[in-house]
Amino acid sequence: MKELTTKEEEIMQFFWDEGPLFVKQLVDKYPDPKPHFNTLSTYVRALEEKEFLAHESFGTTYRYFPIVQAAEYQSRTLKNVVKKYFNNSYLNVVNSFIKSENVSIDDIRKLLDEVEKSAEK
Repeated sequence: MKELTTKEEEIMQFFWDEGPLFVKQLVDKYPDPKPHFNTLSTYVRALEEKEFLAHESFGTTYRYFPIVQAAEYQSRTLKNVVKKYFNNSYLNVVNSFIKSENVSIDDIRKLLDEVEKSAEK
């Protein structure tokens, strides 16, 4: 799966939250000052090329819809971060949080309880 830019992730969030959209509807979702139609159209076409969106035709216009779900993207992104920054070790991730975020003993116990519950399933 290809990586997305911050702006592409922002746009995908609209599709994940709202479902299928025309570019005009996407423009309307933004607060003022709204981005230009052509700018968003370029991003949407790029997302289609990256196979995150597909479209269906309505006359001379297209309605776009997500073909990658948010949970799938989040999971793959997390795996890439763990691989790239934590030597592919979730233990290193947890250790990093414990050291840098001052995680309490109670939070660690809760985490262990959750891990044990999920391991039982």
